[in-house]
Amino acid sequence: MANVIALLAATTVLVLIPGPNVALIVANSLRHGLKHGLVTVLGTTGGLALQLLLVVAGMAALVELVASALVWLRWLGVVYLVYLGLATWRKTADDVTEIPAQSGSGTFWRGFALAAINPKTLLFSAAFLPQFVGTAARASTELLTLAAVFLSVVIIGDALWAVFATAARGWLGRFGHLRNKVSGGFLLGAGVGLAWSRRSI
Repeated sequence: MANVIALLAATTVLVLIPGPNVALIVANSLRHGLKHGLVTVLGTTGGLALQLLLVVAGMAALVELVASALVWLRWLGVVYLVYLGLATWRKTADDVTEIPAQSGSGTFWRGFALAAINPKTLLFSAAFLPQFVGTAARASTELLTLAAVFLSVVIIGDALWAVFATAARGWLGRFGHLRNKVSGGFLLGAGVGLAWSRRSI
């Protein structure tokens, strides 16, 4: 039980530190509202869950192989996020009705891809979660439980980021196109964060 509590505390601290996933969640919440923010959370959580499956399965060699392959995909993600960020930044429309609609499925898969192609989170999870395993005899079972706890804290924390960003959405809307600047800045931040997500941890 002590290891679960320790993981809860450590994961809570991690969630409070914005990374590429949070930047995308905030950007989508500011641009399109809470619904799209929460759908982005589901997407990023799904991508993270896919990575955790590899970790829980104990496929150390596969984790290393996948992390190497993700380095190239990551740069495609960086280019895409920077493109979205610049396009959003340049928008002058201050009316929310002038912001193009975004499909829920598109929002989900963008979030999923961002989380799944980040090699740093994959290697971090592989190094982070085992630190909280108490007994070697039950390592697999404990690791599965810890992964579930980790994922639960992440999805709750990320959902709160979406709620807070949506709350700020109306306030930013009073200052003309400032919301586009802020959401564009977060998209650019997501791209920069992904670019700095090196394989080493």
